[in-house]
Amino acid sequence: MAEPGHSLHPSARGRGRTEPRTFRLLRLLLWVGTAFQVTQGAGLELHACKESEYHYEYTACDSTGSRWRVAVPHTPGLCTSLPDPVKGTECSFSCKAGEFLDMKDQSCKPCAEGRYSLGTGIRFDEWDELPHGFASLSTNMEIEDSTLESTENCTSSKWVPLGDYIASNTDECTATLMYAVNLKQSGTVNFEYYYPDSSIIFEFFVQNDQCQPNADDSRWMKTTEKGWEFHSVELNRGNNVLYWRTTAFSVWSKVSKPVLTQLMYKWAQPKICSEDLEGAVKLPASGLKTGCPPCNPGFFKTNSSTCEPCPYGSYSNGSDCSHCPAGTEPAVGFEYKWWNTLPTNMETTVLSGINFEYRGMTGWEVAGDHIYSAVGASDNDFMILTLVVPGFRPPQSVMADTENKEVARITFVFETICSVNCELYFMVGVNSRTNSPVETWKGSKGKQSYTYIIEENATMSFTWAFQRTTFHETGRKYTSDVAKIYSINVTNVMDGVASYCRPCALEASDMGSSCTSCLAGHYIDRDSGTCHSCPPNTILKAHQPYGAQACMPCGPGTKSNKIHSLCYNDCTFSVSTSTRTFEYNFLALEKTVSLAGGPSFTSKGLKYFHHFTLSLCGNQGRKMSVCTDNVTDLRIPEGESGFSKPITAYVCQAIIIPPEVTGYKAGVSSQPVSLADRLIGVTTDMTLDGITSPAELFHPESLGIPDVIFFYRSNDVTQSCSSGRSTTIRVRCSPLKPAPGSLSLPSKCSDGTCDGCNFHFLWESVAACPLCSTADYHAIVSSCVAGIQKTTYVWREPKLCSGGISLPEQRVTICKTIDFWLKVGISAGTCTAILLTVLTCYFWKKNQKLEYKYSKLVMNATLKDCDLPAADSCAIMEGEDVEDDLIFTSKKSLFGKIKSFTSKRTPDGFDSVPLKTSSGGPDMDL
Repeated sequence: MAEPGHSLHPSARGRGRTEPRTFRLLRLLLWVGTAFQVTQGAGLELHACKESEYHYEYTACDSTGSRWRVAVPHTPGLCTSLPDPVKGTECSFSCKAGEFLDMKDQSCKPCAEGRYSLGTGIRFDEWDELPHGFASLSTNMEIEDSTLESTENCTSSKWVPLGDYIASNTDECTATLMYAVNLKQSGTVNFEYYYPDSSIIFEFFVQNDQCQPNADDSRWMKTTEKGWEFHSVELNRGNNVLYWRTTAFSVWSKVSKPVLTQLMYKWAQPKICSEDLEGAVKLPASGLKTGCPPCNPGFFKTNSSTCEPCPYGSYSNGSDCSHCPAGTEPAVGFEYKWWNTLPTNMETTVLSGINFEYRGMTGWEVAGDHIYSAVGASDNDFMILTLVVPGFRPPQSVMADTENKEVARITFVFETICSVNCELYFMVGVNSRTNSPVETWKGSKGKQSYTYIIEENATMSFTWAFQRTTFHETGRKYTSDVAKIYSINVTNVMDGVASYCRPCALEASDMGSSCTSCLAGHYIDRDSGTCHSCPPNTILKAHQPYGAQACMPCGPGTKSNKIHSLCYNDCTFSVSTSTRTFEYNFLALEKTVSLAGGPSFTSKGLKYFHHFTLSLCGNQGRKMSVCTDNVTDLRIPEGESGFSKPITAYVCQAIIIPPEVTGYKAGVSSQPVSLADRLIGVTTDMTLDGITSPAELFHPESLGIPDVIFFYRSNDVTQSCSSGRSTTIRVRCSPLKPAPGSLSLPSKCSDGTCDGCNFHFLWESVAACPLCSTADYHAIVSSCVAGIQKTTYVWREPKLCSGGISLPEQRVTICKTIDFWLKVGISAGTCTAILLTVLTCYFWKKNQKLEYKYSKLVMNATLKDCDLPAADSCAIMEGEDVEDDLIFTSKKSLFGKIKSFTSKRTPDGFDSVPLKTSSGGPDMDL
């Protein structure tokens, strides 16, 4: 596989040209990691290759994940002496966006200024010539493939590069543009296209290296009504071959073709024109032989030019049957896209719009690439087309899932061209019961696709009814108004045929390996054919269980059930704020509740209500809300069983007509609609997955506790709700409203919706308050009475919690009164005062003794210094003061004296005291 050319220039837009019967492909973008294989040829007279004559590519990765870088000449056989192969980067290696891989030194380098890079992607936006890796083929689907003329007639019918875009053919040949790529990881392909002409059948599909298309991929492209449009498809890891195919087919073409069948012309019945009038067109001569149109997928063409179904275990694209490769099984169904004859399981008739009797006429005519409504007998007749399917064969994983109701689906492509307000009805019947209208389209509608999900394995009938006008008028005015159906595709049909084979799980047996079904919640590994369980809190795509990417993660606040078929909330929720964490338990809100909107009135003044039934959470994800259409039951005599059509969902709506209006004993419930089939997530954010719950729809929250919002989606897709309906339930804490609380609708939108697609509800209840925690109560401590003190716990006011923990029991402790402590204080003070008084007296007495000894010592020392005889006594003479003769070296406090007394005692038991002479001489110690 040659490496596609890389373009680093900004993309160029088409110039807006609108040639008829032309399809343009503008840009192709592959977000993948790629590996390519090359093939080299040998030349004759060769010269040494210059760098401008070759480029580098990588070989395919081996089992160890290694590869080689090799030089490949631009023109094989032109030169020789190419650089030797060198070890390449690892297969998982890739450059980031804004960088490119320099193959010369195999390193990532930033793009130059003014240029860009997609990293692991490849972009094609210059179509001066067909880029490397693309191939354009052409075939004639209307004649035998073995005919030489088939190839010659379609040689030039290919996709043509026209600079800014590439355009398909405009003739009756089938032109196919192909691009093959090997992905190292899952990726996507995006392209922009212009497809205004509905007379051309345009397909885009992807196949793997075993020619197996991706399961459930919609291959029929929609016409572009507003210019260029984008289309995106996911790609799986491994080999992918991309196909863009166009066919302009007409059974009545005048192009010369091999003689295979005889073309017969006849007037459309009933004949409402005259061929004898002037200017009338004559009926063309019959007998012209023309080429046989192709068979529908799953059928093959016999020698008698009839189409027969391929046997089970094989598939076809409308030509020859091929056996399904090992490890695959046929994807059975019915795919009608060529309308040469009416299929055997379809019938058509005309129903009178006046007396509602069948006229025994043909209501629809085949026209090669489509089937269209006939003219009928009058403009208000119903043109009826009915398809009957005997039953379905859903995958084993779907049968094991009691909550996933999808067993199959029907998809059809149609358009209406009307000059007045025509109507196209699509109805579904179960087990031959009365058809129930599913969808209605009014007026002209461009070519579009519609899908209906089948939720019951039974014999089903699908009916299309087209009415040009509801008014009965004399004459015919609107015969040119027409409805066209281009294709009808029904999946999982019992005894159906296969247009492709899908991977299956392999089971070893004595006869080798055979297909088996994986357990519910297990996906199939494409490479090994083994079954693997999806990770926790993921759900499996039941109709496309291939690869780990088939396991889709659940949304916030939800978890998966045991078989990984749905995400649900178990009525618990937790959210953290800047101040605390709120824990919720909504089990008191688990049961279903009902709510009726305000009364509405028909144009004749008849009163009716919109009645809603809601189930919030729990029940292991089972849908508990049921809305019923009991109009039929009310007309059945008492004692006989009737048939009512129930709708089961998380949220559903029905129209209730009160008994006083209908005249029956009970009210009439009709037109049930599911508003919520899937829980997307639970959060306090106002937006999730594109669904918004505007806070201004309801009165504001005033308690400071965030609302918890449940987000749902429905599976029903309508004209006005292209993404299906959505529902939000805003759960709000209201302490004054006991469980289950009260439901309310937006004040500005009394029917629960302001646009018909998005429904909003407010559920207020004390059960919606967070669980009580330690932050929701506080303690009150009483005073000490009679030696006892009590601690009581009470809720904070206002109480903004429910359930959770209970208040702690009252706590009693032993305490001491204030009188006791006063007595203790007085006693301690008294004792301290007495002690201080005793100590003071003691030290004062001690000090007096010391002063006497000091005086005695001083007197003795004085007598000794004067050599005077010793005095007979120490008596003080009359008029003398002993204090005049005693001179102390320093004046000390009481405690200073005590310190001196204790620290200066001599070994002989006397104290050493520093004295100072009266003449100021040196101190001496005594």
